[in-house]
Amino acid sequence: MELSPETVKTLLDEGIQLAYKIVPSLIYALLFYFLGKFLVNKFLSGFQKILERRDSNPSLNTFLVGLVKAILFVSLFIGVATILGVPMTSFLTILGAAGLAIGLALQGSLSNFAGGVLILLFKPFKVGDAITGKGFTGVVRKIDILYTHMTTFDNQEVIIPNGALANSEVVNLNSQPTRRSEIKVGVAYGTDLKKAREVILQVVSQDERIHKEPAPVVWLSGFGDSSLDLIIRIWTDTPDLWPVHWETMEKIKEAFETHDIEIPFPQRVLHHVKQD
Repeated sequence: MELSPETVKTLLDEGIQLAYKIVPSLIYALLFYFLGKFLVNKFLSGFQKILERRDSNPSLNTFLVGLVKAILFVSLFIGVATILGVPMTSFLTILGAAGLAIGLALQGSLSNFAGGVLILLFKPFKVGDAITGKGFTGVVRKIDILYTHMTTFDNQEVIIPNGALANSEVVNLNSQPTRRSEIKVGVAYGTDLKKAREVILQVVSQDERIHKEPAPVVWLSGFGDSSLDLIIRIWTDTPDLWPVHWETMEKIKEAFETHDIEIPFPQRVLHHVKQD
């Protein structure tokens, strides 16, 4: 099929007019993109250095840099599309629909992701802390953006989703510099309680790791079936809590033996009634 000279001339004129419209927009869009990319990279480099100077969590730094990078580049592409004349309504509709679909598909992961952000930002615990959460007690080894890794005291590795930790009670066992230990011991009925209390206080006074303030106390806490129940409360530095607890129990046992203070065991007295 041959085109007439008039048709060819018309097509050329329309092509030239279209080029006059498109080429400047394309040049502006390219200039905007490369200049914007340069500025975004400069900003991200400075932002990362600021985060590193703050000595914050590396996982949080990576997340924040990635989030800011995504926001800036999406904004950059929207700007380029606007210069090229792309309808923003359709573009944003497609972007919103894609975001909704991804959110529904990754609902559980997004919950863990949000939990990780909250943990890294508000720091209810940090690497090295001993915590109790979701039925596990152990030392936190690593906090990722999705999961928290901890090692239990019997050397099991537990990986807990951050969403579960962020939405439940977590006990931080060593966030405070000092901790109180409670030791329970029973003495036989008929024991001189004043003497038992003096022996216990003498034992705890000899351990320099036990604080003088708040002062150690010994109270009668109850009347058991076979014993008078005593409770000893002592304060120590957090790292010394359990070593002092176990050692003090042993020392009290030895001191009771030395001072003839009986630690009773359950007994049952039977009365035999002789029938005629």
